[in-house]
Amino acid sequence: MTKKKLQRFAEMETFANVIQPRFDEVFHTDFHLKGLWNRQCFRNENPVVLELGCGKGEYTTGLARRYPGKNFIGVDIKGSRIWRGARTALTEHLMNVMFLRTRIEVISSFFSKDEVDEIWLTFPDPQLKKERKRLTSSRFLNSYRRFLKHNGIIHLKTDNPVLYRYTLDLIDRNNLKLRFHSDDLYHSGIVDDILDIKTFYEQQFLDQGMNIHYLCFELPHDKIIEEPPGEEAG
Repeated sequence: MTKKKLQRFAEMETFANVIQPRFDEVFHTDFHLKGLWNRQCFRNENPVVLELGCGKGEYTTGLARRYPGKNFIGVDIKGSRIWRGARTALTEHLMNVMFLRTRIEVISSFFSKDEVDEIWLTFPDPQLKKERKRLTSSRFLNSYRRFLKHNGIIHLKTDNPVLYRYTLDLIDRNNLKLRFHSDDLYHSGIVDDILDIKTFYEQQFLDQGMNIHYLCFELPHDKIIEEPPGEEAG
């Protein structure tokens, strides 16, 4: 590990807006903040929005700037990435931002029923060979149902057409309500300050002339999500 990373990890231990639980605190057990994020971390009752796989936190902090009346939590396992977003939030005094360093596989250990209003998935690994690891797979969607409000919104932005089409097929297979989708977001005619937030990697994709795919859909409580035909989430 480089000296720079070690310095960042040490600094992050002092950040009030970063939660870094040990794995044994959340594996098959509830984390102590479950159901208490608004009360103990944000000190308000505003809606909670997650960014899963937040990377450097560009989307988490960008959303927080635009929506001071909502609370945003960026989730990632990479501490060196979270450091950047957490530091930005502290520097800009964004009091509606927290970062959680953990694996998304155990995300339901952190949030209770109806605690989260929306989920953003910004350029997740498309997992081309392992459908069950895709963050829009039935495995993960059924996990999100445990804490997302009824008909809560899930947003996906990706440069990968396979992940985009797979998610559309899953939405169709389960008769989920699709609010909007485009395989070329920035030529779709939609004007939206939220969608115009760009991550570091997104800007690189755009500079290379790649299309950005986007979709958003509702996830109900009362429906067990199944894989689309030909897929097996395990």
